[in-house]
Amino acid sequence: IRILIFRILNHLNNLLAHLTPSGTPPILIPFIVIIESISLIIRPLTLAIRLTANIIAGHLLLTLLGSSGINISNLSTLIILIFTQILLLILEIAVSLIQAYVFSILSTLYRRET
Repeated sequence: IRILIFRILNHLNNLLAHLTPSGTPPILIPFIVIIESISLIIRPLTLAIRLTANIIAGHLLLTLLGSSGINISNLSTLIILIFTQILLLILEIAVSLIQAYVFSILSTLYRRET
């Protein structure tokens, strides 16, 4: 958002030219500028919400499995639960690496586009 504000303050003409595709009818230009401006503002927010939702989902799954082991008295069921939780932890680490990669790629693409 800081980069977007910098571009608006210092390079308004270039930003407005970027927001309207060539060949746009003059009557549609104000509407397209508004829609593209909203899109530029919402992109970082959707990226942050997506990352937060993925992190919360993994933590919630691990917490639910961990709290269900309190009432288990059978040793074999407890071992299976612990093994499942370890596998989910490994999956959570893999998902976090993928999320970091996607976040960095999309952030770079969004930054180049503004």
